[in-house]
Amino acid sequence: MTEVPAFSRRNFLKSASCGFGYMALAGLATQDSQASNYQNPLAPRASHFTPRAKRVIFLCMRGGPTHVDTFDYKPALYRDHGRTVSVSGGIRGNGRALLKSPWKFNPSGQSGLPISELFPHLSRNADDMCLLNSMNTSVPNHPQSFLMMHTGEFRFTRPSMGAWILYGMGSENQNLPGYITISPPSELGGAQNYGNGFLPASFQGARIGEQGTPVANARVGNLASPLTQTMQRRQLDLLQNMNNDLLQRTQVNQDIEGVINSYELGFRMQESLPNLMDISRETQLTKDMYGIGGGVTDDFGRQCLMARRFAEAGVRFIEICHNNNWDTHGGLTQRVPQLCRQIDQPMGALLTDLRQRGMLEDTLVMWGGEFGRTPHGQGTDGRDHNAAGFSMWVAGGGVKGGMRYGATDEHGIRAVENPMHHHDLHATLLHLLGFDHQRLSYRYGGRDYTLTDIHGNVAREIMA
Repeated sequence: MTEVPAFSRRNFLKSASCGFGYMALAGLATQDSQASNYQNPLAPRASHFTPRAKRVIFLCMRGGPTHVDTFDYKPALYRDHGRTVSVSGGIRGNGRALLKSPWKFNPSGQSGLPISELFPHLSRNADDMCLLNSMNTSVPNHPQSFLMMHTGEFRFTRPSMGAWILYGMGSENQNLPGYITISPPSELGGAQNYGNGFLPASFQGARIGEQGTPVANARVGNLASPLTQTMQRRQLDLLQNMNNDLLQRTQVNQDIEGVINSYELGFRMQESLPNLMDISRETQLTKDMYGIGGGVTDDFGRQCLMARRFAEAGVRFIEICHNNNWDTHGGLTQRVPQLCRQIDQPMGALLTDLRQRGMLEDTLVMWGGEFGRTPHGQGTDGRDHNAAGFSMWVAGGGVKGGMRYGATDEHGIRAVENPMHHHDLHATLLHLLGFDHQRLSYRYGGRDYTLTDIHGNVAREIMA
């Protein structure tokens, strides 16, 4: 065995001059290591396997859309209208009478996909759409289910699915956020729905606008500065120098790095992001197609057009929020047509626009809310919460079009065929983007976390 010298050079540096020599050596070694290992967290990264989609546009409907009146055609519900049903297992409304849909479902596209007459524009794109008719989730309450849909967890703070996707893929445009949310709701978990959780700050969603403010008036918070660009650059350089000085004396601190990167990104965004938000240079034909220019479609039309512009510029995950509340406990026959008129034309335009630009094939468009509504009535003109069975839809991004995946029972109460939990939706979403949901992980608090945790099955049947 080789004998270790009693007084090595390392020991000498540790003891001489109170160890200042050893501190300098450690600092230089750390600096060297960081120079060779540090990578921009938003740099594009390789996926686990060949992706079908490069980006996601999520059309988020706050409040729980009624699936049996929109995308889940149930002939038996018309036949058994008024019949009392018995439900259990946490489903609301035991002993209430079945309430048929006031609207017809029309076979749409060459596939004959049944879509409610409330969506005349969107239904023209039926052959691009896959209806997920067997969605289900854990809790029939808005805050918990909304967080579950966005983060995969409602009991603890977790990174949002957009943050996970940006963490896995990196950004295609270093002058823009890789994750943007437009007009997100201020309640139902608030910023947790687009937050980074324990992931570095670079992966948090950038909020544009807020609930209750027309998107035409939306501004990006904290983007403007009273300083000139030259002064801002000097300020950021000073901050970077102070950060580098700290990193020479300590290990890499992801939180600090994330904050510095956010400042740098904010500096670069000052010109690029407002230009993308400015739709004035779009043709009048395009604006008309999206329903922009007044009327009930203006606000959501602007959001959809901005989403296409962001996707075109390289943003990985774009969420646009329809906050006019699908929580139709009453006023069903009046409220649902109003809500559908606000989103139908803009959504149809978005799918058509993406397809005409050759972008739909690698852009996954997803529509849905936190849960659905009961097929049995609440009063004479309303429906209660239902987490046991509801519908979402996806289009583009490597998904088969013109198909229905899964099914609820004959009345639309509970998912019975190929049940698809929010965890399964997340696993499928990551798979389409080229990631194994069990391998895209981040170590925090002593263990590896994923978006789906120990859950999640990939719905391979919906993939083209």
